[in-house]
Amino acid sequence: MKKKFISKVKKKKFKIKFLLFGILFIGSLVFSFQALLNSKIKMDDKHLVDSILSQSYQKKGNVFTSLMNKIKKEYQPVNLLSTNYFSLVKEKKVLKTSEKEKINPNDYLIYIYNSHQTEEYQANSFVENEVGPTVMMASYIMQDVFDKNQYKTLVEERSIKDLLRQNNWRYYRSYDASRIYLNDSKEKNPTIKYFIDVHRDSLNKEKTTITINDKNYAKTIFLIGTENPNYQENLEFTTRINHKLNEKYPNLSKGIYQKGGDGVNGVYNQDNSKYTILLEIGGPENKIDEVLNSTLAFCECFLEVLKEDEG
Repeated sequence: MKKKFISKVKKKKFKIKFLLFGILFIGSLVFSFQALLNSKIKMDDKHLVDSILSQSYQKKGNVFTSLMNKIKKEYQPVNLLSTNYFSLVKEKKVLKTSEKEKINPNDYLIYIYNSHQTEEYQANSFVENEVGPTVMMASYIMQDVFDKNQYKTLVEERSIKDLLRQNNWRYYRSYDASRIYLNDSKEKNPTIKYFIDVHRDSLNKEKTTITINDKNYAKTIFLIGTENPNYQENLEFTTRINHKLNEKYPNLSKGIYQKGGDGVNGVYNQDNSKYTILLEIGGPENKIDEVLNSTLAFCECFLEVLKEDEG
């Protein structure tokens, strides 16, 4: 009788311990997820692209799924409990010039910039960890592809927003701000020949998305300013890329929008070079993998034209 009583007591203690452990474990999960929710952590675009590209060249599976698996592995609640999670990811910001990889300035051939750096794509989330990419994500993807093809590429990382604020300029002066950085980079890197300004459209997803061979792409469109001395040369250069893009990926590009006249810019810094492109990729509702697919498609066609000209 006494043994049965002792056995019951032990079982009861075990149940209490198990219950306390369960409460503690669930509480720790709630604490971790709530901390993520309150912190609104965001990856910067460079970090995000590094994560994406580590998965993207497998040519199979869903890129976003691969990225989410990586996030789940690296940012799971157990790790967050024992780690200062602010050190795991960075708030989205433009990297400082001092953080750039030091490359011989005479080696650069391509300069990629974003006159509207803050244009965002659709934010995807795992639990409360928000991953909100901007158009700079596409710029870093291009840089990676071009560098791997031996065409050294410089991405402008200095903040347009900061320059607007310093000069007390409104948002519509963004092209004036990007021009300052462009001219500075061109002066310091005289071998730069090709200039790509990457933007995002503002239309809804129905008008910015297309499916080609069971894969979703963010539609692209090129913009040419008609009021600059390089108009004809830039139009011919862009037309070659646009033609290849739609030949390889039917209807991916919505074409070339020529813009000029009263009330518009009409130049878009394209007076800077005969090889200047303004490219819009997708819209605010496009996802990471859709933008990635379109960016890689553009890179493929751009490189073909580049190799025809440069050898």
